[in-house]
This record gives sequence, C-alpha cells and structure tokens, in this order.
Amino acid sequence: MKLHVAGVSHKTAPVEIRECLAFREETVPAALQTLRALPGITEALILSTCNRVEVTVTADDGVDPRTAVNAFLCSQKALNPAGIEPYLYSYEGRNAIHHLFRVASSLDSMVVGEPQILGQLKAAYSVAKENGAVCGWLDGLLTRAFGVAKRVRTETGIGQMAVSVSYAAVELARKIFGSLENRTVMIAGAGKMSELTARHLQRTSSGKAHVFVTNRTHERAIELARIFQGTPVEYSRFAATLPEIDILIASSAAPEYILRKDDMHRVIAARRNRPMLLIDIAVPRNIDPAINDVDNVFLKDIDALQEVVDSNLRERRKEADRAEALVAEEVERMLARLHVADIAPTIVGLQTQLEQIGTGELEKVRRKYGPFTAQQEEALLALTRGIVNKVAHGPIAELRSHAGRPEGAHFVSVVKRVFHLQD
Repeated sequence: MKLHVAGVSHKTAPVEIRECLAFREETVPAALQTLRALPGITEALILSTCNRVEVTVTADDGVDPRTAVNAFLCSQKALNPAGIEPYLYSYEGRNAIHHLFRVASSLDSMVVGEPQILGQLKAAYSVAKENGAVCGWLDGLLTRAFGVAKRVRTETGIGQMAVSVSYAAVELARKIFGSLENRTVMIAGAGKMSELTARHLQRTSSGKAHVFVTNRTHERAIELARIFQGTPVEYSRFAATLPEIDILIASSAAPEYILRKDDMHRVIAARRNRPMLLIDIAVPRNIDPAINDVDNVFLKDIDALQEVVDSNLRERRKEADRAEALVAEEVERMLARLHVADIAPTIVGLQTQLEQIGTGELEKVRRKYGPFTAQQEEALLALTRGIVNKVAHGPIAELRSHAGRPEGAHFVSVVKRVFHLQD
C-alpha cells in the first residue's frame, strides 16, 4: 500500500495557479469518484481552500500514484502539465504522513497556528467519507492527524496569541472587560478592518454584544448594522451616543479627529468613570492621542496593535518549534504502528503454522497410544501448547523488535522462508 500527497499551496504557487486548480464544493464528490476509478487507487481525499489544493490517495504497490494524480489534476482542470508541474509538490510514505500532520496542526499555514485549516480538513474528510472515498487505511491516518492537531493545540501555545490586528483588538478588549457578553460596541466608519474586528467581537461574545454603527453615509451604516443585527446611528448623534458605548472601533475616512480630549472628558463623566476601550485603526487617525491621558480610557491605534501582533508572532514561532517536535514524535509513533500492522499477518501465520504442527503431532500420539483419560488429554494439550508457545516466542519477539527498522523486511522474509509461510 502506498500513500501519496500532491498539491499546491501559498508557498509554492501564486494565486492564479491555485485558482486554476481549485475545486468548487459541489464538484468534489464527482471528482472523488473519478479519482477512485483510476487503476490501483483505493482511497482519495481532496482538500481545496484559498491557500492550498491537495489530493491525497492510497494506492496498490504496483501503481505510480504521482503520475496518476498529476494526470487527474490536469484532466479535471483542462490544464497543460508543463504549466502546473513546476508548482506541484509531492510526498510519499513517511514524508506524506509528516506533511498531513503538519497541515492539520496549522504548521504549514500562511498564519501559523490559525484554526481554520483543521476545520477545512475535517470537512474534506466528511465529504470523502460520505462518498465512500475514505474507507480504510487513509481513514485511520486522517483520524490520527486530527488527534495530533488537538494535541498540538492542547500542549503548545501556538493558537493562543493574536496574530492579526483585529484579533489583537479583541484580545485587548477581553483583558480589559473580562467577558465581552452584553458589552456595547460602536463602529464609526465602514472600513474593512473595523468590520473584521466587530465580527471577532461578536464571535467572542457568543453574539451577545450589541453593535451600533455610524457613518457619514447613513445608508452604509444601515447596511453594516444589518450584518451584525445592530443599530444604525445618525452621524450627527455619534458623540451623544458614546456614553452608552463600552468599545469604540474607529475606522472612518474623516480628514480630522472625530473624537478629542474634551469630548472624552464629557463622555467618561457621563459613564461615571466606567472603563471604555477606543480602537483607532484609521489612517490618518480618527482619535486624538491626547485622550490617553483621560482616566479609565484605553486608546490603542493600529501601530500599538501591530506591536502586539509582532510580539505574538515571535512567541508563536517559538511554540511552533515545540509543535514541530511533537509532530515528528507522532509521525514515528504512527510509522511504528503501521510497521507492526505490516508484520501482523506474518505473526498470525507463524502461530497458525506451529499450532497446526502441534495439533498434528498430538493426533499421531492419540492414534498410537489412545484413548486417553480426560486428565491425560488435558495434560497432553497443555504440554503441546507450552511447546508451541515457547518455539513461537523468540521469532515473534524478534519480528516485533525489527518492525520499522531498515532490515525489518529482510528479517520478515527470512522467518517466512524458515517456517515455510505463504505471503
């Protein structure tokens, strides 16, 4: 049995190549059936995301899976092989297992430690399972990959630190307020970054944060408020609404400050000094930096958040080193299991062969000296069983100890010849 992974990712191919190879969700079941219909291909998985397109197959020993998968990709997408082969990577055997474990653990992602890839891989697995394309050896391997990813996230801090400005803003809010449930958020402006930050806030608060949206163009405020099931606010009422707000996300295109120090003194007094977080991700800035001097007001601009992100990225890289060591350990453990599974038929065959010899010799004794009493019969059976077990113990122990070693296949072959075992 062979394991083969082939594909392209953000590391090997530009977006225009990844677009050409990408599979739309509704086309994957038919593509899996086409893959499995290829001679010698036994199982198949297709993972297609914005950053990677990968095909994983298991194949019979006499098949060249690399040629089969490359031809499949070219025929499915009507592409010239010469146009995509420079961007394709291929892994087999141990390297393929290592790659799958790294992908599942987000060690091969554009943002190391991001959680989306594991969900995407699980979704690809579900589709393959539902369509009968994963039904044996690959099924067990993918299940183990999910376990490895869980171990990486549990035993390392690779996913605990914010590595985007929007996530950093949310983590900051969580530190200041503890729980974000039932907090009020104001989005000032319709910038993409503020929308992303608000989405993360909503997700972190389990959708229980109330969102206000204001914008110079009120129609856009209404549109954005609808996304968050929030409340649009007329731009002229922005300052009057602020005392109700716990978290302000400012990302407007205003040419001057929309909030100054004097304004903030009035707002915080109206809030009776309850803390307030201001996140200014506009360039040029929307909020007067002097506001930082106001008690119980926490102002962070995009540079301050980026510093948090950069620091967290450095910490994630340290955690990634730990995760890589963990994945390498899991690969060796998986290979050991597979090698033991490979020799299992030889062990069973050896035990069966010796038991048949013992049974045959016992039958000869019965014919020559029998019949025996029940007590004699029990003694003869115990004697035969003990001899068979002692003869089998040495070869079986050696078979297990040689599993996974370079000379393992040769040792298995010798045992088969010595004991006349069939393949």
